[in-house]
Amino acid sequence: MSAAQSQVFEGLKVGDQLPERQFTPDNVQLMMYNAAIWNGHRIHFDAPYTADVEGYPGLVIAGPLLGDWLHQCLTEWLGDDGRIVSIEYSNRVASFIGETLTSGGEVLSIDREHRKAVVTVFVRNEASEVITPGEAVVHFDA
Repeated sequence: MSAAQSQVFEGLKVGDQLPERQFTPDNVQLMMYNAAIWNGHRIHFDAPYTADVEGYPGLVIAGPLLGDWLHQCLTEWLGDDGRIVSIEYSNRVASFIGETLTSGGEVLSIDREHRKAVVTVFVRNEASEVITPGEAVVHFDA
């Protein structure tokens, strides 16, 4: 372990904020993501169906994509200093193409003996509503 790695964990405090990251997905990103995970639900690519049949105001951003953004938030924060042990999240509010979404988190608790921390994570919409809350356990390398 490098001195820098030790300082990251040793300086960690409850309440520390993870760096926030913004996303404004477009139709191409949504289509490519859903194709990659074999998600053929029409609310992600067929605008007339989405509006006329499902009643949404626009193409719906896939829930797993929001979960991936939570993972990215954590892995970018951890860098080479640690790893995600577990993560749980739920998608509570739909989001749509054209919205700018923000991911982030906060350190909830620290287990110094086992070099672990519990972190809340979130994706929130432009109205500052948390649309995807979650919680992760991370481990810092020794």
